[in-house]
Amino acid sequence: MTPRFSNYREHIDELVHAALAAVDPATAVSRHLTRQDNKLIINQTTTIDLAQGRLFLVSAGKAALPMLDAAAHKVGDALTAAIAITKVIPSPYQPPHPAIQIHQGSHPISDEKSVSATTAVHKFLQQTTANDLVLCLISGGASALLTKPLIPLADWQALNQAMLASGCTINEFNTVRRQLDAVKGGGLSSWAAPSRTISLILSDVVGNPLEFIGSGPTVPGTDTAADAMQVLQQYDIAKQLDNAAWQAISKQVIAGHEQPTGNSVAASDHVIIGDVRKAAEAALHKAQELGFSSQLLTAQLAGEAREVGLVTAAIAKDTPPNHCLILGGETTVTLRGQGKGGRSLETALSAALALDGWPHRVVASFATDGEDGSTDVAGAVVTGTTVASGKPEINAIAYLNHNDSYHYFQKLDEQETAHTLIKTGSTGTNVNDLVIILTYQT
Repeated sequence: MTPRFSNYREHIDELVHAALAAVDPATAVSRHLTRQDNKLIINQTTTIDLAQGRLFLVSAGKAALPMLDAAAHKVGDALTAAIAITKVIPSPYQPPHPAIQIHQGSHPISDEKSVSATTAVHKFLQQTTANDLVLCLISGGASALLTKPLIPLADWQALNQAMLASGCTINEFNTVRRQLDAVKGGGLSSWAAPSRTISLILSDVVGNPLEFIGSGPTVPGTDTAADAMQVLQQYDIAKQLDNAAWQAISKQVIAGHEQPTGNSVAASDHVIIGDVRKAAEAALHKAQELGFSSQLLTAQLAGEAREVGLVTAAIAKDTPPNHCLILGGETTVTLRGQGKGGRSLETALSAALALDGWPHRVVASFATDGEDGSTDVAGAVVTGTTVASGKPEINAIAYLNHNDSYHYFQKLDEQETAHTLIKTGSTGTNVNDLVIILTYQT
């Protein structure tokens, strides 16, 4: 079966669906938990005797509720109590156990609700003892949702906003966060000590470095105050803040935040239950079913979004027909304008410009959480005719220069011939972003 260019949008939709299904939070948790009588088996390698102590669940991130629901179902009546912090609480939502607390926080910028919810987690863990097990369920968004800043909240919010706009990587961002937040860099495990903690992690950080996922709430960090200050200076953050905020931040960084080590941290184990590679591999398998020769180019994609768009377009031009190439990872955007968009949309717009005039080439870029940046869409699909299909007043270069990719694609889709935006709704998962290249016979 030879794939037809006329079906490219259906092909992309099928690949997106396959990728998201492979990293469904509830399914991922269920794959890694098994209960046999009084034994809880984790990742087929660790066996916990439930008769020896109590079991608590702590879930944080945008996938907190489906992960919590799946874990509660698996452990059954062994569950003593649980607490979760998430971005969105669906209505109606009925917790699967009467001893479950659900809290709502804010993402990507923490707010009073995030801080209050984290305080509730701290209080919740004070009931644990040495014989207990705390099962931590961590997913993307935990850095903002689970937070106990060591500086005033307004300064913390201003810093986070500046970092998000700076073009820094998530690892650099979290290096700064760990020096200014008590729950990060092993803080959650220190609150749970002396009980044992085991973390099931849905990774949203390229390469799965444990100390950077959710800023490592159960993993002591190896970075220092000097590392954090270097990041702040590299991106000239001081110039983006008022003097009082910068003084509070720099003073705290210089003073240092002693991250928990040794006996102050609960005995911890960590299991990655889903990541961008798993999503990419599922999409590749589906592409093969559709008749494409498929290859994963990388699961560690990084760089400026518009530059990544140029590179993916160049790859698409040089790739023979009937191929599917996938890149997974997370790009960055350095804000130059006041437009609306996100990493994936900016990648797609840049690729559209570079592909202009090249028929039968397709690039799709989407965020696996279904919400690219501050938008309500996951990303966009472009071809060699996308830019040319727009009305004269829809100037692709101008929209890109203003970081306004969302409104560019929205304008295109108002035309009857366009169908560029990828709309999945909030997916309940988050394992970075995928870029898909499809090539067809002319």
